[in-house]
Amino acid sequence: MQRGGAPGAGFHRWIGEDLELRVHAAPGAKTTQVQGLHGDSLRIRVHARPVEGAANAALLDFLADELQVPRGRCVLMSGERSREKRVLVQRPSRERAEQLLRAWSQGRTSS
Repeated sequence: MQRGGAPGAGFHRWIGEDLELRVHAAPGAKTTQVQGLHGDSLRIRVHARPVEGAANAALLDFLADELQVPRGRCVLMSGERSREKRVLVQRPSRERAEQLLRAWSQGRTSS
């Protein structure tokens, strides 16, 4: 799932101007942050509990903030009731996104 991404970075791919992320979400954390990779997924610890979509909303809010896009441009494509999710980020800054993707794939936490 890397088309156009860094080698070995199977947790993301570019689809035109949009970025698709494969995420392994871990709800109930003390803070929301990226915690490296989990197989072929980006592991993100989410502060919110998985109750009534709160963790999904918090995950999308976090990604929108990190990638500096309006929240409405982050769409949960699959995994609403699962830890394994696919998120589409519509038209993020490619430069900003590539910088974050490199850092995240090397195990660095959120900026």
